[in-house]
Amino acid sequence: MSEEYLMDYAAGTASEAVSLLVATHLALCPECRAKVADYERIGGAMLEDSRPADLPDAALAAMLARLDEVPSEAPADAPVKAPAVEFDDHTRRTLPEPLRSYIGCNLDTAPWRSVTKALQEIELPLGESGYRTRLYRIKGGQAMPNHTHGGNEMTLVLAGGFSDDTGHYERGDVSIADDELVHTPVADPGEDCICLAVTDAPLKLTGPIGRIVNLFMRY
Repeated sequence: MSEEYLMDYAAGTASEAVSLLVATHLALCPECRAKVADYERIGGAMLEDSRPADLPDAALAAMLARLDEVPSEAPADAPVKAPAVEFDDHTRRTLPEPLRSYIGCNLDTAPWRSVTKALQEIELPLGESGYRTRLYRIKGGQAMPNHTHGGNEMTLVLAGGFSDDTGHYERGDVSIADDELVHTPVADPGEDCICLAVTDAPLKLTGPIGRIVNLFMRY
């Protein structure tokens, strides 16, 4: 995975969508986990060497005054935490944490939406402006529609694998595409390819039919 994304994750500056993908990748990649640990140690050492900022004399009094405003009990309409899901073995093997908890259900009962005969998706409602986070399931041996990108796309393979013009990707691998790449990812035969994808701009379908579709929908 790109060093830039790992450093942003270690520094806590990555978006929630990118952080989710990176954290899921780290669960599958010991090498990148070690790199992030090194970046975090470097960041900690820099903080220890930095001079603390001076606070105004009234800062403590203001903070104590705010504590008096905190209600002693949660409001009656406070959200109730959903009960824990009993994940099956297939889901546990395929989806590492923290992604498993974000999905919140087993893969076989998940609300998959058919995009084409070969492609299904689940959109994760992260609520981040400018990002879309989706779980893809591509039928083994089949292809996604030929497309390019309005921005960047990060794709983490969770099961099976796929190939495109940039190479072959298997479980734990991350493909990073930009607006200069036009490709048709093809899933490996024999097993469905399940991927986590994060985009910061809509995909753009190519070809005569794709260009017509682009006029009516943003994917």
